[in-house]
Amino acid sequence: MTAAPPANPSPPIVLTFAAADPTGGAGLQADILTLASLGCHPLTVVTAITVQDTTGVEGVLPIDAEWVADQARALLEDMPVAAFKLGMMGSVEVIAAIAEVISDYPDIPVILDPVLASGRGDQFADEEMIEAMIGLLLPQTTLLTPNSLEARRLAQQLGELHQDTRLELGLAECAHRLINAGCEYVLVTGTHEGTPQVVNTLYGSHGAVRSDRWDRLPGSYHGSGCTLASAIAAHLASGAEVADAVMGAQEYTWRTLAAGFRPGMGQFIPDRLFWSREEDEADEA
Repeated sequence: MTAAPPANPSPPIVLTFAAADPTGGAGLQADILTLASLGCHPLTVVTAITVQDTTGVEGVLPIDAEWVADQARALLEDMPVAAFKLGMMGSVEVIAAIAEVISDYPDIPVILDPVLASGRGDQFADEEMIEAMIGLLLPQTTLLTPNSLEARRLAQQLGELHQDTRLELGLAECAHRLINAGCEYVLVTGTHEGTPQVVNTLYGSHGAVRSDRWDRLPGSYHGSGCTLASAIAAHLASGAEVADAVMGAQEYTWRTLAAGFRPGMGQFIPDRLFWSREEDEADEA
């Protein structure tokens, strides 16, 4: 008998929990493209099915929470996972199921992208879901990646839970509240702020760790937050420290946006495989 060839070593494996996006712009599809582009093997748990195009989301159907947990446990019992990435979850029950699953793996870093609304403003999370994220997921989160709108909404919700109803919160204060709620780091992205450049700041328990500025690109992009969070997960899974992972992920994400394309009538989609097209062009030159 012919012996089986030796197996090649596995690339770093990242398990992502997210909703399916049929446009390929965000959600599971964005995670798969990003993780694969950065040398990782993506595992996927579907949390919801969506009806959407590049102009917006028309419907969300959450997956049964038991099915979400069963998808994850089957994968985790079979393959070694180096990082978890959490995106849109769809329901309180799904949030609770994910929180229970990842609690059994405390040594695996968790990157949480708190998807509260679409770029058009379609709401994905009500107050009950936000409370569940805060109470069940933040204490298990290594790195939270809200944009400035999400950071203020989450921090305001924390204030309301503690009878503090101040409306105007600075982003540093938002990060401070979120870290006090349990997560280790918060990367607040500044796309929605009125600054000449996009300023992204990573906060830890002792304040700002690093702040990076990026040229503001024209247009509106579908899936930039998914791309950034997945890229951070990929770098962490590959052994990078948090600050280095954040920097590498930002650089990759900015380049996907700069190479973005507009296949439909709505938002641009980041080109997560920009490097392959650059190589093709170089070969042809």
